[in-house]
Amino acid sequence: MMKKLLINGIAALCFMGLSSSVWANDFGSPEEAKAMLERAITAMQADEASALAAFNEGAEGFKDRDLYVFCGGPDGMFTAHGANQALLSVSLKDLQDKAGKALGEEIYATAQEGEIAEVDYMWPRPGEEEPTEKVTYVTKVGDQVCAVGYYKQ
Repeated sequence: MMKKLLINGIAALCFMGLSSSVWANDFGSPEEAKAMLERAITAMQADEASALAAFNEGAEGFKDRDLYVFCGGPDGMFTAHGANQALLSVSLKDLQDKAGKALGEEIYATAQEGEIAEVDYMWPRPGEEEPTEKVTYVTKVGDQVCAVGYYKQ
């Protein structure tokens, strides 16, 4: 009887560990977001037009679960958005979260060539309505401000 309880307990713990690790894999990690931005920087430096097209299409590994690249040009308008191309007609610079935080202005003010910095704000995951805390890595590549963010769990 004790042996059966022990086996059932171990099986339950294994299942709980497996299900939580599967759940965690549904979302991108901070490390994956930063690595994606680093790849985006390299792509932008090699061929800006091709890179922006790949970001918009989510091609070449530039969209993974809830991770995607977005960029804005010197006029503040989105030039790429891997999760919502409808935003390409919107000003990134004027974007605010639901709490009224001027996240676009902060992204533009924070982004610097050759550096990766962080901006925090509330934003819905792709396909969701309710905002979630998001940390976005931002940088500047030429005249483009590019970013990749991850959602805190």
